[in-house]
Amino acid sequence: MFQPSQHDVRRFFCETYRKQRDGTPLTPMETLAGGWIAEHPEYHGDLADLDAALAAEYPVEGGRTNPFLHLAMHLSISEQCSIDQPSGIRQAVELLAARRNALHEAHHEAMECLGTMIWESQRSGRPPDGHAYLDAVRRRATR
Repeated sequence: MFQPSQHDVRRFFCETYRKQRDGTPLTPMETLAGGWIAEHPEYHGDLADLDAALAAEYPVEGGRTNPFLHLAMHLSISEQCSIDQPSGIRQAVELLAARRNALHEAHHEAMECLGTMIWESQRSGRPPDGHAYLDAVRRRATR
């Protein structure tokens, strides 16, 4: 399993943004990331300066979303949907997107569910509960 460091993730997003701006060809993963970067112009300043990105901290009490975590969660949900893992997530996110009339909004709601799953796993010391995550996304899709 690939487990990039925080700096690896930040370099990836900054490099993808640079390549987008320069018109340099992108890998398939960079193309996917680039789509989410384009959806978040509020992060472009963070992505434009690699050195600042590597040094930046985003404490919860600072009240600012970590743009790299946010974009990485978009990529995670996109990947989950592409391989349908956990089984049923693709349908749940598609239904949520149809209900909200926006894939981007559906991703943001799925992120809340994903974040809760990760937080509960860390708090309890147990593995992440993919079924609870999927159920939470499905509940949002049906309300």
